[in-house]
Amino acid sequence: MRDNPISPTVDFTKDGAQHGHLRLPYSRNDSAWGSIPIPVSVIRNGNGPVALFTGAIHGDEYEGPLALTHLAQSLRPEQIAGTVIIIPFLNYPAFLAGTRVSPLDQVNMNRAFPGAPDGSPTQKIADYVQRSLLPMADLVLDFHSGGKTLDFLPFAASHVLETAEHQARCRAARDAFNAPFSMEMREIDALGMYDEAAEALGKTFVTTELGGQGAATPGTVAIARKGARNLLIHSGIMDGQMDMAPSRTLTQPDDACFHFSPESGLIEFTRTLGDAVRQGDTLAQIWPTGHTGRAPLAIAAQRDGLLTARHHPGLVQAGDCIAVLAVETLT
Repeated sequence: MRDNPISPTVDFTKDGAQHGHLRLPYSRNDSAWGSIPIPVSVIRNGNGPVALFTGAIHGDEYEGPLALTHLAQSLRPEQIAGTVIIIPFLNYPAFLAGTRVSPLDQVNMNRAFPGAPDGSPTQKIADYVQRSLLPMADLVLDFHSGGKTLDFLPFAASHVLETAEHQARCRAARDAFNAPFSMEMREIDALGMYDEAAEALGKTFVTTELGGQGAATPGTVAIARKGARNLLIHSGIMDGQMDMAPSRTLTQPDDACFHFSPESGLIEFTRTLGDAVRQGDTLAQIWPTGHTGRAPLAIAAQRDGLLTARHHPGLVQAGDCIAVLAVETLT
């Protein structure tokens, strides 16, 4: 396989605090020998665990970038034992454009793994993460939120995995992050995800969904910053006491948790995030926009659960995911 063209301006083996770039060559009309400089920080103090913290794999999600730019600015080598690699804007072109997918190639980075060293810009970044960064890491934290089209209850998530040991390790890290909700997450479109790439290599992996609507709030940013620090302590990279508060544990046992709109129209939610619903309850109504005088289409809950995610814009298209349920479990 060809070498990846990305070159780091930082040395991942050097002690101290370094702030540089992952430089991706990108020849374009206005810059024949141009490049995409993806900001990266490496904080290292001797041998020890390696944490890889990333944000903005989707460019319209902001809690991760805010938490990680703060961490990169504030973390000192003498505070840790090991290495922390911080990439606040992994999909840098999408982040600058404020879009979910890259404007350079229209590729969703979180469906592009393992990537390709000779592919499009997004595929090259994914390949560099897959072959250069993930092998270094012991712990991987990838921040997500709902972007412009979804809104979530704030949760940290892990997945059902093939081995009990690996699943327990990821679950323990998820719980250490200590978001208000802790989710055993079900993916409806997992092919090519960063999550699966990290988990396939046996890494301790935690992801999040922290709000949405294309913005961040003081509350969700505080959750992100606290969670990142807690994970550094949990992994043994940083000393100190984790900041822990009650967290409600959720799971998604089946595909009935996901609700899709069969029609386009104007959506009216009848339930609020966090509401408990019973099977058959109306979650939302889809009002037709091509005619007046017609009754709306009711979207009924397919199972009992807690409303954990909802479509954000007022208009929906046929096929949009409009509501997601989860089941609260006792731990």
